[in-house]
Amino acid sequence: MGKAIARRLVKGGHDVNIGSRDAARAAACAQEIGAAGGGENAAVAAGQEVVIVAVPHASQAATLAEIRDRVGSAVVVDTTVPLVPPKVMRVQLPAEGSAAMQARAALNPDTRLVTAFHNVAAHRLDHADDVIECDVLCFSDDVEGRNLVVGLCGDMGLRGLSGGALANSAAAEALTSILIYMNKTYGADGAGIRFTGLVSAPPIP
Repeated sequence: MGKAIARRLVKGGHDVNIGSRDAARAAACAQEIGAAGGGENAAVAAGQEVVIVAVPHASQAATLAEIRDRVGSAVVVDTTVPLVPPKVMRVQLPAEGSAAMQARAALNPDTRLVTAFHNVAAHRLDHADDVIECDVLCFSDDVEGRNLVVGLCGDMGLRGLSGGALANSAAAEALTSILIYMNKTYGADGAGIRFTGLVSAPPIP
């Protein structure tokens, strides 16, 4: 998911740096997609306007701890979905209510946290020229930060929509397991959700 998002942001004209626990791996990924550069997570997170975290749920806490004191005033976008293998088609939200609430607790209180990209298939997103028939819901208690991420979605050829407060992220996180089930049951290749009847929403790309 991280590489797919980065690839689309590069295509949309943004300067992108890739972070990883392995600096060499990050640099190789950056070269592959035409990003500005790559390095270890903590180093790359410093001085950015937006930091996007795309890791499995099992790595969420450790990754956020790495960058917590480096992100400053950046908008931190967490894409984490709390899937619990092997039963990934079953909704299993954590005791805190959502991965978003776990991220909120893991980061500094003043960090500008947004969650998004829960319901977009990574393998579809990674084809930067593909049309993605799926809306991207963005959640945050920081309205300005949330709107910024909605705008980034547009730059990526996607339709971003405000999903409201950070607590609402639980609904999109749960929906991921349902979409995985739908993919298997109905033979889909990256099922998604699109909202209709939204008069003032951004246009569908």
